Amino acid sequence: MTQPDTATPKAPVVIIGAGLAGLTVALQLADRHPVIVLAKRGLEEAATAWAQGGIVGVLGEDDSVESHVRDTQDAGAGLVDENAARFIAEHSADAVEWLVNRGVPFSADPAGPLGLHLTREGGHAVRRIAHAADATGKAIHDVLLESVRRHPNIQLRERWMALDLITSRHLKRDETPHCYGVYALDIDQQRVETLPAAAVVLATGGAGKVYRYTTNPDTATGDGIAMAWRAGCRIGNMEFIQFHPTCLYHPQERSFLITEALRGEGAHLKLPDGTRFMAAHDERMELAPRDIVARAIDFEMKKHGVDNVLLDATHLGELFLRDHFPTIHARCMALGIDIARQPIPVVPAAHYTCGGVVTDLNGRCDLPGLYAVGETTYTGLHGANRLASNSLLECVVLGRTCASDILERDGRGVPMLPA
Repeated sequence: MTQPDTATPKAPVVIIGAGLAGLTVALQLADRHPVIVLAKRGLEEAATAWAQGGIVGVLGEDDSVESHVRDTQDAGAGLVDENAARFIAEHSADAVEWLVNRGVPFSADPAGPLGLHLTREGGHAVRRIAHAADATGKAIHDVLLESVRRHPNIQLRERWMALDLITSRHLKRDETPHCYGVYALDIDQQRVETLPAAAVVLATGGAGKVYRYTTNPDTATGDGIAMAWRAGCRIGNMEFIQFHPTCLYHPQERSFLITEALRGEGAHLKLPDGTRFMAAHDERMELAPRDIVARAIDFEMKKHGVDNVLLDATHLGELFLRDHFPTIHARCMALGIDIARQPIPVVPAAHYTCGGVVTDLNGRCDLPGLYAVGETTYTGLHGANRLASNSLLECVVLGRTCASDILERDGRGVPMLPA
């Protein structure tokens, strides 16, 4: 018997992914709308928790929106959408303040804006990176995840893998295509469930695991991008995969990132014989954008027939390194590398998917009812190469606008969906 085509009141918003983008949307929605957050592995395994450097905020007296936009455009090799870059830069201070107010323990400087210590990374004209030592992503993710866990209007479902979007095609409806929900696998129960949704938000991250050597977690397999493509959405700029210049080169550790902030604080790139080489490639030397530095390292490795180059921070001093880069110091020490006394062997590795599902600045995709936020998207912000620390910023700014748009459009019921 055909089920009656009746609407289900107040269907939840289903958010696929539990990183910064997904958690931001969830927290912005939950006071007014029920939310389900799906994580295909553990909730702590999002790429956000792997981010070391920080989040951009146009906060200092020596900074401006124009300066941030210029740096973003320059890093993106002329392919950045200026409107997207300007919108996100204009909202950067509010984004950082929102995180501060939620209790994120950023590194402090009583004399700094909002009481924050700002660092500098490659491609930035000034210090504008708010950070929590060298584990900013984990600090942010831990705080937001705890807030989400406590919210009575948010359901968290670990080990639930989204398989496909439910669209008008599945309902055999003659209408403008629309997204009505998700088919998801409950991994522990080995059962596929039908999840009706007032809206679906893809916050599934990038596709870095297509590469053997990457700084990404095993969850970065491009699931959301593929689902949106199958549903008829446009995908853009997938040819632009950013390679981070400095991934630790060690036989026991193939994916540990050495944050760009270490170069921002003065670390030098050298050949194995101790010769610095970046001056031959860019006048900004170690502070050039990531694509330039990564290509320079690749060039020098091939030219000299070496397996890696060296990142030398020994002149910064042990106390400074322990205080500002405790995660890197501890991880390297565990592998027998004392970064206060010896340089770090590094190589470039796949790091960030600059393209993805085409969205506007509210996270809207081509398919009504479907949104996407974060690394899974192409918003025009990153162009051919992302500016350091713009990724976490994009997650917060557009996560908030996405939630606002969903709430403004709330009201369409969800029909009975096929199992």
